[in-house]
Amino acid sequence: MTTEFPRTPPAEHDDTLSLRQQLVNWLFTPLFLLLLFSTVTGYMAAVTLANKPYDLVLLERARLLASRHVLAPGDHLAETYRLFPGQADDFRFSLHDMAGNGIVAIGRLPRPRPLDYQIQAPQWRDTQYQGRKLRLVTFRFAVAGGEALLAQAAEPIDARQSLGRSILGNIVIPQFMFIVIAGIAVWIGLKRGFEPLERLRREVAARPRDDPQPLDETRAPDEVRPLILEVNALIERLKTMMEAQRRFVADAAHQLRTPFAGLKARAELARREPVAEPVRDALERICDSAQRCSHLVNQLLTLARNEPGARPGAPMHVLDLRRVAQDTAAHWAPEALRQGVDLGFEGIDMQLPVRGHEPSLRDLLDNLLDNAVRYTPAGGHITVRVGYGDSAWLEVEDDGPGIPAEQRGQVFERFHRMPGTEQSGSGLGLAIVQEVARRHGAVVLLEEGRDGAGCRFTIRFPHHGAAEGGEPG
Repeated sequence: MTTEFPRTPPAEHDDTLSLRQQLVNWLFTPLFLLLLFSTVTGYMAAVTLANKPYDLVLLERARLLASRHVLAPGDHLAETYRLFPGQADDFRFSLHDMAGNGIVAIGRLPRPRPLDYQIQAPQWRDTQYQGRKLRLVTFRFAVAGGEALLAQAAEPIDARQSLGRSILGNIVIPQFMFIVIAGIAVWIGLKRGFEPLERLRREVAARPRDDPQPLDETRAPDEVRPLILEVNALIERLKTMMEAQRRFVADAAHQLRTPFAGLKARAELARREPVAEPVRDALERICDSAQRCSHLVNQLLTLARNEPGARPGAPMHVLDLRRVAQDTAAHWAPEALRQGVDLGFEGIDMQLPVRGHEPSLRDLLDNLLDNAVRYTPAGGHITVRVGYGDSAWLEVEDDGPGIPAEQRGQVFERFHRMPGTEQSGSGLGLAIVQEVARRHGAVVLLEEGRDGAGCRFTIRFPHHGAAEGGEPG
């Protein structure tokens, strides 16, 4: 399992907080509601427009048939109706006297309702009879002698629906196309309008982690410029606070170095004197505590030196990673021998140029080797390796107890100590490693050793050639 600590973690995207998404919703929702309203009203208008001419034709044909019956009662009305141009299929017609008796009929129609005998003007309604949807007109027809007949005529509504759909299509389709074109124009406008914000986001994302410079508000839209000015003011306040905190930690650690060194020296001198055994045990504990405190103070100073902005004027130049790693490993060799640990160095026989700050890189290696020597048992092995793949890399591997996979993401936190460990330490070593790596744009990988035991820390540096800053030193 490999644990990688990227330089900049990816930001999570949340559409509920997207200004673009909210604008799209507010702009497109009324447009689609307008389309829905227009479709409903258009359909009602189309049905009304389609019914009017058909109703008039149906009424006139019914009147002609009723008149034909009155003038020539013996004629066959169905044969007469076929003489009409453009007659409807399944046309139905009936005549009743005012007593409700049927006189003549073409096709089958429902019996007139009692209310129908009382009407004066023609009445139209939609009905369903024998499984067919019909448009029915009912009207009173006067005959000689002051009498009246009740006429009914009906025809299927299929042709009316077809005409209504045609009218609706002619209304809705252009509106839908207009909304689509308007939507595309709005989307393009939003994309172009948000381009300055997207450009600002890219510039901020590309900035180094330790770059505290204010954002450039001159190219931002007027609506966003006040926000950028406030962000810049916040950056300045954070710079001031971080600088004060860093100075406090550095000053406090620096001031504590001398007292702890003096305490340790005096305890060492007192321990050499002939004293009682309980006193000697107390002096031993004082020496150990003073040593731990001195180590913690040194780690705090190292961390303060490698935090972002701590060394604004520190030069970053091209140096030979192989030489730095080999010198640091040689410096730790005596300590490893005292602990009974075999410390070795492996590397290709060539210069490995990286752009960096040599004291900081030595701090990184010192802390990796300090952890390795501290936790590797006697008889163990530690190997420092350097090499070159896509770019230069540095590796420190040991065959100690290792770090469980579920804790590898926490060991780089400040003051984090492995549960159950018996070794003394400050909990700052790997935090220093991470700060130095971030400062150099490098990536830290933590995984098991090659044989499945111990730990292997790999630092992969960004690619640069020696031509960027001269020959490596």
